[in-house]
Formats: sequence, structure tokens, C-alpha cells
Amino acid sequence: MSRIEDLARSVGVTGGYDDLWAWSVRDLDGFWSGVARDLGLDLPGPVLAEERMPGAVWFPEARVSYAAAVLDGRPDDEVAVVGVTEDPAATVELTWGELRRRTASLAATLRGLGVGEGDRVVGFLPNAPDAVVAFLATASLGAVWSVCGMDYAASAARSRFEQLEPVVLVHASSYVHAQSVHDRSDVVAELTGALPTLRAVLEVGTPAWEEALAADVPFEPVAVAFDHPLWVLFSSGTTGRPKGIVHGHGGALLEQAKVAAYHFDLGPGERLLWFTTPSWMMWNFVVGALLTGASVVTYDGSPAHPATDGLWALAARLGVTVVGMSPGYVAACQKAGVGPAGHDLSRLRRVGISGSTFPATSQEELQADLGPDVQICSISGGTDVVSAFVGPAPTVPVWPGELSRPCLGVALDAFDADGRSVRGEVGELVVTRPMPSMPLYFWGDDDGSRYHEAYFDTFPGVWRHGDWITVTDHGSVVIHGRSDATLNRNGIRMGSGDIYEPVEALPEVREALVIGLEEPDGGYWMPLFVVLAEGVELDAALDARIRDAVRTHASPRHVPDVVIAAPGVPHTRTGKKLEVPVKKVLAGQDLGRSYDPGSVDAPELIDWYRTVGRSRRTR
Repeated sequence: MSRIEDLARSVGVTGGYDDLWAWSVRDLDGFWSGVARDLGLDLPGPVLAEERMPGAVWFPEARVSYAAAVLDGRPDDEVAVVGVTEDPAATVELTWGELRRRTASLAATLRGLGVGEGDRVVGFLPNAPDAVVAFLATASLGAVWSVCGMDYAASAARSRFEQLEPVVLVHASSYVHAQSVHDRSDVVAELTGALPTLRAVLEVGTPAWEEALAADVPFEPVAVAFDHPLWVLFSSGTTGRPKGIVHGHGGALLEQAKVAAYHFDLGPGERLLWFTTPSWMMWNFVVGALLTGASVVTYDGSPAHPATDGLWALAARLGVTVVGMSPGYVAACQKAGVGPAGHDLSRLRRVGISGSTFPATSQEELQADLGPDVQICSISGGTDVVSAFVGPAPTVPVWPGELSRPCLGVALDAFDADGRSVRGEVGELVVTRPMPSMPLYFWGDDDGSRYHEAYFDTFPGVWRHGDWITVTDHGSVVIHGRSDATLNRNGIRMGSGDIYEPVEALPEVREALVIGLEEPDGGYWMPLFVVLAEGVELDAALDARIRDAVRTHASPRHVPDVVIAAPGVPHTRTGKKLEVPVKKVLAGQDLGRSYDPGSVDAPELIDWYRTVGRSRRTR
């Protein structure tokens, strides 16, 4: 029996998932107190003491510790974290006992440096066990954690960390990707010089670091208020100064444990590998899986090492039960003619998909390769709530191109422009009742105006997330793309994902980017940029195939005005296409100080799109 079925039985809800979900959003007090009991968390007193958005007050009498919830009561001799790089010989295993001991030792070191409740500790680190230890040690003191992956440019890391005025920086000197060691000592030096509030700098892998982890001292986590700040995650920073999104101990703990335990059925004996970097909220999700007693894998390297199907090979070698990846990685494997086939994935039960919309054709092919006993689990949420709004459940079917259900406790709806609930048509993704992990506030947003503007300006008292979705007649959710990059052609709203799916399924196309541009004369220009496979040219025949694929899969009105071969598509460091900045430069707008090239994987591409826009305007 799955953990979600155990939960339903323990809270006395009969019927299927839809009955449990309906109860979970109707009775927030009953649901979240039931989750806390089921997870063994001591959360006394009222549950939702004040229901409002923003500003809901959860569990005002509770004292919690995220680190204690991870580490207390775990079996000392079982593996908790497996650290892997591209060199299999460098694999490291930390038992629960060793993870607890290292966390306690580092916490004592930080305490000796004067770190206490509310102080900020930041990490510039690869995805490795040391990052998990540094976070847990910080959290155990009631200090506040924030981290950037080591692929971030100095300007991008600085623009985030300097807002926090940190007292300690934990860093590595390099990271590994595609058999190359990337030395980042220059970035570390720049960061250190740019953060005048630092009291100490700790470098992992040095004798000083090993000494900081070596003490055998009691694990003594500090219990803090439910809404005490736990960590600060940052927005992409591609359309403005990165927003520091602050989450509390209790909210993050409850939400992440809920998704891991009930939606992915994780628990003792399970093992999770999700390809991510510390800059992306999926790193936080991986750490959160420890709350269930499952073990997790951290991987510093390329998912395509030593071959395109490297991530599948890693999942097989480590015997994982849940592996997570992006639709882009799945597509790359399929175009290379590789994937799960040929790997011993006998322990695998679920494949998580996140980062962007998963095309139905790609999902169908992956399911055929995996067989019927492995569930494909697409999820969608955000850094904003460090959790998922919609996702899988062990007891719910999976439909290609769709996300199975709204998650438990998430009062998700689709609203039209007038704030009316709609079904079977495109609407704004909204959440009509509070979630425990909604942000406490944005860092430095003293009057709350930026927070309110980000989510509550459109529908007062209702969270508007910024995605176009359709809630289908069978209860699943289809995500069409960001509403701030909406295609609005002749009054018809369209999602970019409906165009990407058929185009990126073509073997000649590696990636696509569609932009809808309102022009000064009242016209509307909708170009489709395509990045072609090696050796492929955009001739008339391929142009026609692309247009026909869009027309057939979506509709005639989705067909672009022009198809343009592009040298690449720029992304955020977490892999999201930069639709809004590209739209701005095509229109001739200056991104100015609101745009940080260090937040982009290939900032030079912005100049190429700027040139395309200038050429069109000067015709």
C-alpha cells in the first residue's frame, strides 16, 4: 500500500485521490494536522490561525527545526547521502550517523564563529554532500541559508549574496562538467571581496574544512518558530534584480515532506536521484526527500557523461527507485537513440519530470521504453513555494502531455480574466487558499509591495502564479507556458508550450523559441526561432514540415509568421527559456540594469536576437 493510501486511512477519508484532495483543500486544519501526525511531527496548537493571502499565520504555537526533522531518529548505519561525480571511484556514502555527526561538528564550528539565529550563511558550491551538511548545520542553528551553484558568474552570485549581508561563505574552488574541471577561484575571490560582512570563509576539501567536520559533539538543533526563516531562494534575475524569496522552517518542512512522501511515495529503503544544481529549487526538493527517511544522491557532473544516456546509467549503477530529469534531457536521449533500454533499472519505480512542459509524444516514447510498471511523474511548482502545485500520485493515472492532479493541500484553480473559474479552456493558474510554504516575504521588501505585486495584484487575495493552464474534464492539468510571455494573436491567447512540443519532436530541431511581438502599427509578429541539429539546414522543405507540425498538433493560428534558424536559445541557469528578455530586445527595449548576463547560460545570444529585432525595425 502506498503512503498516500495510508494517509487517507489515517485521516478517515474514503474514496480515491479526488476525494482526498477535495478534503485537503476544504479542511486545511484537518489536512495539515493529519499530515503532521502521519509524518511524526510535533506541531501543537492551532493550525491555520489566520487565513489571508499574503500573510497567513500557520502553527503559531509550534517550535520546529528542519535539521532535526531530517536527522532525528534515523538509523545510524544506513546510507543517507550518496555523493557522485563523473569519476565513479570518487563516490562517497554518508550514513545517517555520519551525516548527523558532520552536521553537529560543522554547527559547532559555525557557532564558534559567532553564527546564531537569523544570521546568514551562504554557499558557492557544487551539488555534493558537503552542500547538504553545510545547509543542515546552518539550519540547526536557526541561521538562514542561501546557495548558488558554481556555474554562476561572479556578478550573478554577488547580486544575490550581497543583499543578504552574510557572515560566513562556504565555497569550493572548482566543479566538474563533461570531463572538465572548472576552476572558480577567481569568482570566489571576487565574492569574498564584495561581501564586507563576512566573518569567515570556509573552503571545502581543505584541512580546515576537514577539521570543521571532525569533532564528535552532540547534535543540538535549535527549535525555532514555525515561520522562522530557513533559507532564501532567488528568482532568475533575468528581468530584474533577483528577488530573495524567504521560506520558513515549518512551511518548507511540511510541503517538501508532503510531496516526497505522498506524491512520490518516498520513504525508508527508497533512493532519489534528481539531476539538479544547488541554484535550482529541485536541489532543495532533493534535500527535502531526506525528511521521509529516503536516501538521496548528489551528482556533480554532466547528465550526458560519459555518453548521452549517462544519467540512466547512473540511476542503474546506484539502484535508485526515483530518478528525475528534464524534458530536454529525455528528448536529447531519444534523438540520440538511447535511453533507459539496456540499463538494469529493476529497482526504478518512478521517473520525475520537471523544468518545462513534457511533450506528449516524447512521454509516450519514454513510457514505452520504461514499460508499464514505472510511473512517469511530471511536476510543476516553483521557487516561489519551493514545492509543487501539480504533480503525480501513485493512485492516479498518467495522461501523456498532462500533469495528473493538483497536489494535496493546493487549492488550485484556473481563472479567466474576470476571475471566474474555468474548465476545459485556458486560464491563469491560481491558488485560492494558503499553502504553508508560500513565502514569508521577499528579502529587503520592507513594506511587502514587491511580494504583493508579484502574486496578488491581479486577483486580490488569490495567488496568481503566472502560468497558463487548462484543467481538463478528467481532472488533470495542462500547462501551456508563462502568462507573462503570452502569445496573444488577434485576441487569441496561446501557450508557447503548444508550439514547442511538435517542433522539438522533429529530429532536425534541437530546440525552439517562439515570441509574440506587438508592433507599433498595431500589427503582431510571431517568429519561431529554431536551433537545428548538426548538419541540418533550414530549407523550404523543413520550413514546411515545421509549419505543418504546428498546424496539425496545435491549430492553424499557432503557425508562426516566419521560421528563423538561430545559433541557440538563451536560458536561465536553471534551464528556462528567456522568452521575456528576448521579446524585449526584439522590440528594441534596453534591458539595462534589470538584466544580469551572469544569470544566463549564453548571454552572447541576446545580442544576436537584438540584431534580428533591429533588422526588422529598419526594413
